[in-house]
Amino acid sequence: MDAVVIGAGQAGLSSSYFLTRAGIGHVVLDRSPRPGGAWQFRWPSLTLGAAHRVHDLPGLPLGVADATRPSSEVVSEYFAAYERAFALPVRRPVEVRAVREGAGGRLLVETAEGDWSARALVNATGTWERPFWPRYPGQETFRGRQLHTAGYRSAEEFAGLRVVVVGAGASAIQLLMEIAGTAAETVWVSRRPPIFREGPFDQEAGRAAVARVDARVRAGLVPGSVVGATGYPLTPQVRAALAAGILNRLPMFRRIAPDGVVWEDGRSARADVILWATGFRPVVGHLAPLRLREPGGGIRVEDTVAVRDPRVTLVGYGPSASTVGANRAGRTAARHIGALLAAPLAA
Repeated sequence: MDAVVIGAGQAGLSSSYFLTRAGIGHVVLDRSPRPGGAWQFRWPSLTLGAAHRVHDLPGLPLGVADATRPSSEVVSEYFAAYERAFALPVRRPVEVRAVREGAGGRLLVETAEGDWSARALVNATGTWERPFWPRYPGQETFRGRQLHTAGYRSAEEFAGLRVVVVGAGASAIQLLMEIAGTAAETVWVSRRPPIFREGPFDQEAGRAAVARVDARVRAGLVPGSVVGATGYPLTPQVRAALAAGILNRLPMFRRIAPDGVVWEDGRSARADVILWATGFRPVVGHLAPLRLREPGGGIRVEDTVAVRDPRVTLVGYGPSASTVGANRAGRTAARHIGALLAAPLAA
């Protein structure tokens, strides 16, 4: 193939659309069992109206969707319709094991279903398959249940239980408001204070948030979250939760005990469940043979292109890790690959 795209979420589908329009032969390899990207795995109570806005994919608007339906259903149906509408060359389920140097200046993409040789690669693997679990002293002694938001299904799981929620992002806030109605008690802790946003989030604020993440990626650091940089809107539901004490955030505990958590000053809270709403990390382990990482721990990327290997583009990584950013990055990556293919292969 001229190009291989890894991942069929918003970033992968956008890239495939623009590659198709440019007449560039490619295949999209997706590990998931069905269309929908990471959205298909979101918890059922996360409705479309409660989720961060899902921007239209290029060439086919989502249209008016029922905001009360689970986002996992709405987005999965939309992605499936998108793949059909443009006859995108998606193959699934295909697990990519490694990408390494191939013959004749090509990249070798090794998968569980056979190998692919390509002149260019679009990595659009997102973060969902790599939930981040912090480590704290005593964690292995906890007698209750620990889970990450990736494994969350419904508030009913926590009925009558004492729950500690860890994290200061959107998932922590959303799940706290959900769980508080059924749990016996909730405690909210985080390393950093949450950021709440007054008023509308305009284009200037959006550009500033993306620029901060982009600066990290250009420096070769592990990318931060675009969504985390925007702050959480002070909706009527959030204001009510603040007034009710549900969103009373405490500093991070020092250690975990068998029956709860303990702070530096000796205070403690009993817990039956610790819910880690601590985010995700980019899924890039399969790129390790190419040695793209910088000393700062991240992959240095400029306008989607990996600085250490211009045959590799990363879409949905760093500043393009949002639905609108993924669309724009897909176009940029396709243009770069078109220019790359126009150049002769190295001897």
